[in-house]
Amino acid sequence: MKRGDLSKQELYESVKTMIEVSEEHPHIHLSQHKLFTLFSIGFQYLLYQSTKNPGSYIIRVEDSALADKLARKSKDESTRRFIQNLLLPRKLKFSGSTFFLDFFHIGSWNLTNEIPKEKLRGALIVKNTSTRPMSESPNDMVELVEDEQWRAEASGIDLPRDYYVNFLKDVVPQTITIAFEQEFDSLHPVEFPFIKKDKERTVSGVTLSSKIDWDQFE
Repeated sequence: MKRGDLSKQELYESVKTMIEVSEEHPHIHLSQHKLFTLFSIGFQYLLYQSTKNPGSYIIRVEDSALADKLARKSKDESTRRFIQNLLLPRKLKFSGSTFFLDFFHIGSWNLTNEIPKEKLRGALIVKNTSTRPMSESPNDMVELVEDEQWRAEASGIDLPRDYYVNFLKDVVPQTITIAFEQEFDSLHPVEFPFIKKDKERTVSGVTLSSKIDWDQFE
């Protein structure tokens, strides 16, 4: 267990909250600033669901650099190990379910595009706290997409706003989206009380900006 990891009680209570909320609101938004903490909670919830409702689960991360950080900096050991094993080949079986990893650009969606829709059970979508949004000009990715339907979808058209979320929400029964300071009208917000809202910290009498992403340093 690393310094700063979630306690078993915090993780248990947070996953329990997710279970209770998801019964009425299948599409959830986690918007607090603790990216790696929220990822551990979201992933452990997805892992729990995969044992109760076997099928295919998608983890969609903004880019491979963020996926690598999640594998190193998530706030519990089992999540770190799982993501480390998932990084390559981006597909991993667990307790009757299969987990898939892809990224916001459509060129990485070949594996997940092959999943029969009736087998889709859940998805965890993770946006970085301070990087570019999904490209609105995906033509440079078209040649990477093998399926003709996807190629037609990508060629010559702009991607709608929040496409990386909404495409999954339309085909997956349950989704969790982690996105700091973003708003999604169709997602239900959930916050955890142990994550403090005040992001400003004082060091030797100097107040540092609340815009600093402290998770990057932990």
